[in-house]
Amino acid sequence: QVQLVESGGGLVQAGGSLRLSCAASGRTFSSYAMGWFRQAPGKEREFVAAINWSGGSTYYADSVKGRFTISRDNAKHTVYLQMNSLKPEDTAVYYCAARIDGIYSSSSRSYDYWGQGTQVTVSS
Repeated sequence: QVQLVESGGGLVQAGGSLRLSCAASGRTFSSYAMGWFRQAPGKEREFVAAINWSGGSTYYADSVKGRFTISRDNAKHTVYLQMNSLKPEDTAVYYCAARIDGIYSSSSRSYDYWGQGTQVTVSS
């Protein structure tokens, strides 16, 4: 069983930055692919970014490319999402997810474990 705990959300003005963290339990964290997804009120959950098991490959949604950066520290069992140049449309609950086969994906259905989410609100 893997437990994921997100932190770092909050309220920020447009143009500002936030750094989300997702701490994972489990000895085999370094073998998991990790992803960040978000869900705004009344909308479906959408892909934001993903990273493979080693951190050598990353993948971003077009809407965040160039503004967000996903990274991981396998020694700390933590994945990060650095969010810069935030826009009001980035407002959502952000979730991290783990995929145990180590292959990153933009499909939420392919992830095996999910955190509870952290709220990000961007004011205009």
